Amino acid sequence: MISLHHVSKTFATPDGPLRAVHNASLQIDAGDIYGIIGFSGAGKSTLLRTINLLERPDPNPAARIEVDGRDLLALAPAELLRARRSIGFVFQNFHLLNNRTVADNIAFPLEIAGVPKAARAARVAEVLEIVGLTDKIRAYPAKLSGGQRQRVAIARALANHPKVLLCDEPTSSVDPQMTSNLLAFLVQLNQRFGLTIVLVTHEMNAVNAVCNRVAVMEAGQVVEKFSLREPFHEPLSNLGKLLLRDRAVGATLLHDFTPNI
Repeated sequence: MISLHHVSKTFATPDGPLRAVHNASLQIDAGDIYGIIGFSGAGKSTLLRTINLLERPDPNPAARIEVDGRDLLALAPAELLRARRSIGFVFQNFHLLNNRTVADNIAFPLEIAGVPKAARAARVAEVLEIVGLTDKIRAYPAKLSGGQRQRVAIARALANHPKVLLCDEPTSSVDPQMTSNLLAFLVQLNQRFGLTIVLVTHEMNAVNAVCNRVAVMEAGQVVEKFSLREPFHEPLSNLGKLLLRDRAVGATLLHDFTPNI
């Protein structure tokens, strides 16, 4: 479903070039919940943002970013815009429009896509039902809890019927109980709609709770990739060792919890 090959990203800073991602390659299969984990500054969010070209990688003839069989780097602007509609993005800090209602926030990507008003309203109602917020349709973001705002952000990401959902630290702005709720909700979205989910986080318990595969990043590089379903895997990185050491703790995070969607 997603293939990244030789992806690098360098930012210009007052102190000189900063290589945030260096020669990263990933293979994410359809239906995966794939974790990208690393400490702050490891480059994981930058790498995630290259998947839908929110961050365009450094020029490199060998670089490819393929989603659902198409190399996004080779697409013309209009084709890229259409391809992005199949890729939902959930931001760390919600990125909701405070002067628009919940319904209008969710409808925003549909407006951009030129979806007629009646169809927009119908889809807004559908995704609000999915995230369990039908009673908040006319509310404004300021009146919602952090968990509710994140569910609105997820509903907006689902509006265009995506095949892929990219999640950038989706639990960092909510309390521990809501963390469990949101993670369980992502699992149900994966199972119910076959969504391929890429989850960037620094929370090892979250990865252990929901992901089937993981990539570990350090200093802009993918230093290790492995399946969390392999009971005898011997991790190479220190973070990989910590991740597997805490596997039992992560497994209890969603125990006996079923969100109401």
